[in-house]
Amino acid sequence: MRTPQLRRLFTLLTTAALALSACGGPAYVRGSDNPDLDKAVMSTGLDKVDLQQLFKDNIKSLLSSAAMTRWKDAAKDGKEQTVAIFQVKNDTSEHIDDQLNALLSDFETELVNSGSVTVISHERQMQLVEELKYQQSAVFDQDKAAQLGRQLGAQYFVTGKMASSDQKTDGERRVQYMLYMQVIEVETGAIRWQNKAELTKGLIK
Repeated sequence: MRTPQLRRLFTLLTTAALALSACGGPAYVRGSDNPDLDKAVMSTGLDKVDLQQLFKDNIKSLLSSAAMTRWKDAAKDGKEQTVAIFQVKNDTSEHIDDQLNALLSDFETELVNSGSVTVISHERQMQLVEELKYQQSAVFDQDKAAQLGRQLGAQYFVTGKMASSDQKTDGERRVQYMLYMQVIEVETGAIRWQNKAELTKGLIK
């Protein structure tokens, strides 16, 4: 097909698409074409932006914490500490387990790139859980988590919990989400860092 014919065909297709859009047909957009697309609040449930913000707030707190300072000092003395990242327990009604695991990988990346600790692969940790035939809840039990940390050769482990609080009044709804995270020293069971990141979403009529 010749170039002029291709141009005419492209013009016809573009005109048809615009006509369909004008008639109220569905219009699909890419996030790259509309940077605000991911920011649109679709419901009171947790979405990608919400989870990213909660994790971002926690990693920011950890990177500026006394625990991180301790790890940096140990690394300077040639005693780099080993950290394992456990699952975040989902205590909400949201089906977000896969998203939480994906964001734990981002958390893992931030720690690795800090250059201050040796981070045990989250995937390796889950493999060991399988090998030891632990139930999923075991990684949230402090004694069993410490045992698992020792099996992994970790001096510290990072763990957390996602919780929510739902309030309804006069046709309005407000849901508060909290992501608690902490660093626990395997040998002593002492909490060396803890933080709560939170956000609120609402439906107002």
